[in-house]
Amino acid sequence: MHFENDLLFAQKADEKGELKDFRNKFFIPQHNGSDAIYFVGNSLGLQPKKVKDYIQQQLDDWAQFGVEGYWQAKNPWINYQDDFTTPLSKIVGCLPAEVVAMNQLTVNLHLLMVSFYRPTKTRYKIICEAKAFPSDQYAFESQVRFHNLNPEEAIIEIKPRNGEYNLRTEDIISTIRQHSNETALVLFGGINYYSGQFFDLKKITEAAHDAGAYAGFDLAHAAGNVELKLHDWNVDFACWCSYKYLNSGPGGIAGAYIHERYATDLNFPRFAGWWGYEKDTRFQMGKGFKPIPTAEGWQLSCTQVLPMAVHKAALDIFEEAGIENLHTKRKNLTAYLHFILSDINQNKKIFEIITPANKEEHGCQVSLLFNEKGKEIFHALTENGVMADWREPDCIRVAPVPLYNTFADVWRFGNIIQNILQQ
Repeated sequence: MHFENDLLFAQKADEKGELKDFRNKFFIPQHNGSDAIYFVGNSLGLQPKKVKDYIQQQLDDWAQFGVEGYWQAKNPWINYQDDFTTPLSKIVGCLPAEVVAMNQLTVNLHLLMVSFYRPTKTRYKIICEAKAFPSDQYAFESQVRFHNLNPEEAIIEIKPRNGEYNLRTEDIISTIRQHSNETALVLFGGINYYSGQFFDLKKITEAAHDAGAYAGFDLAHAAGNVELKLHDWNVDFACWCSYKYLNSGPGGIAGAYIHERYATDLNFPRFAGWWGYEKDTRFQMGKGFKPIPTAEGWQLSCTQVLPMAVHKAALDIFEEAGIENLHTKRKNLTAYLHFILSDINQNKKIFEIITPANKEEHGCQVSLLFNEKGKEIFHALTENGVMADWREPDCIRVAPVPLYNTFADVWRFGNIIQNILQQ
C-alpha cells in the first residue's frame, strides 16, 4: 500500500476498506462535540452499542424465570460459556475444546501456574521478560514464594541489550538453553505492554520444550490484536483479559487456553471447582472431582452471566468482521501510523519509535519515546481531542484499533502532533 501524508488519501483508504462500517457499532468518546481520536484500545476497548441489549436480555430472563433461567433463558445460563469456545478459538488460534471464558486474567494466571509450575529441587526456575506487566511479576514472585523458593534465584528476567528497547529472539533462546537443566517454566507476555513488541511465541515455545520446560503466555495485549496460532505453535497454556482489544468492558470476563494434551488428561493437576466437574453428573453432587475433558475442566465457579453478555456482544462483532480482515486492516493502519510519524520526525528527532517496525513484530500499539517535553506534548494531545496513554518516564503509547479507528484518525493524530511540535 503506497501511503501519502494527506487527509484526502486517508479518507479514500477508509472508504475502500471492508470494515468501514464497523466504527458505527461502537460508542466513540466525544471532545468538543466531535469524535475524539481514541487511541487507547490497548488499555480499554470501546463499548459496542448493542451491549445494553445483550445485558437487558439477561436481566429480563432473570426477572421472568428466576433460577429457571439456567434452563429457560433465551441463551440458557447452564451452558452459556459454550457460546464462547468457537469465536475465541478463532481469535487465539486453537481448538474449541482448548479454550474457556472464565474469571479474570491474574486469577487464571495463578490457576494455570498451579498446573504448569510444579518446581522440583533441580528444575525450579521461571524465565520471563524483564519489566513484565506488574501483575505478572507479582504472580511469579508469589508462586515462587508459595513453593518456599527465593525469587532472586528462581526468576530469570531477560533484558534488552544495552542501548536497545526490544528483546532479540536469539537472546531469549540462548538464555533458555543456558538454564535448560534448571528451568521449569518459560512465561512471557505475548506483547510487551510498554514497548509493544510482539514476541516470537513459536520459537520461544520450541526452545522451552527443548529444555524440558513448559511454555505459557499472558496474552493481555495480544488476544484480539495479533494473529495467534496457539495450537499449531504447540503452546502449553495461555490466558488473557477481554477489556482491551476484545472490547468486553472494564474488568470483563477473561479467557484461558490449555493445549488438548492436558485438557483431555483427567489426571493433570489443577485446582478444582464444581463448574469444572463433568456436566452430565455435576448435579449429583458426588465426592471426587471428575473434570470436564476440555479447558472447561479448569473452571471453578458458576458462569458469570452479566459480564459474559458483554463479552458475547463484542465477540459477535468479531465474528461478523472476520479475524483475517481485522489483521489486514490492523497491519495497514499501523504501517500508516509509522509512515506519518517518520514523516514528522525526519528533520528533528523529537521522539524515537521503540516499537519494532517489522509488521510481524508488533500489533496495534506504537510506543513513542520523547527526548524532551514528553509530558507537555501528551497534555497538549489531550487538549486537542487525542486520547493516548502516558507511561513514565517519557513514553506515549498509541494504538489505532481496526474495528473502530480509521486512516483519517491516524492522519489527524499526525497533523495534531506536528502542530504541537511547531508551536
